This record gives sequence, C-alpha cells and structure tokens, in this order.
Amino acid sequence: MYSSNGQDHSLPGKPHHTERIIQEYVPGKQVTLAHMIANPGEELCVKVGVHHAEAIGILTLTPGETAIIAGDIATKAASIEIGFLDRFSGALVIAGSIGSVSEALDAVARVTREVLDFSVCEVTRT
Repeated sequence: MYSSNGQDHSLPGKPHHTERIIQEYVPGKQVTLAHMIANPGEELCVKVGVHHAEAIGILTLTPGETAIIAGDIATKAASIEIGFLDRFSGALVIAGSIGSVSEALDAVARVTREVLDFSVCEVTRT
C-alpha cells in the first residue's frame, strides 16, 4: 500500500493486494428491481430523502433513461411523489401511501413489460 508521497506501507512479508470494483452495464431492456417498503422508519426516510412516507418504492431500470419513463408512468398511475430519479444509473425512488406506491410499481412493471417489451422482475414488498 502506498501513501500519497509514494512510501510503501505494506506489512513486511505480506503481499499487497489492490481491490478494484468494476461496474458494468449490459445492454438490454430490464427492470431489475421493483420493491416497496411499507411503513419505513423515520431514519430511512431521511436518508433516502423522502419525508414522512407511508411507503417507499425503489426501481432500477436499464437503460438508465428508462427511469424518466418510469417516473412518468408512476406519477400518472397513482398519487405518489418522486423522491429521486437518476437517468444515468436508472434509479427511481417514489413515495406515498401504501396503496399508491403499490399501484405505481405495478403500473411501471406492466407498461415496461407489455408496451416496451422489457424483461421485468417480480414486484416485491416488505
């Protein structure tokens, strides 16, 4: 292990290992995560960036721009708010009542599967 000044800080006799994580996106049309958290704790709501939500919905979509389409579908299907949307990673977080979040997730799964011909995972709930 080397510091910024180039000195070796490895333990004597121990081999030096560098761990690298490579994130790779495979081309395809997929909803890889569609999950609802019912009655999330206040700390989780704060960390996620939603306020006093009865439920949080989490989606991961590929290609990433599909998060924009999913956000549109979700807001038209149910009374939810978008807590986070990232068109680069394909992440979408929605919040609202348990019924609304469930309805929005089901609508996104249905439209991406039936209209956009995506491979869609099961909508899960905790």
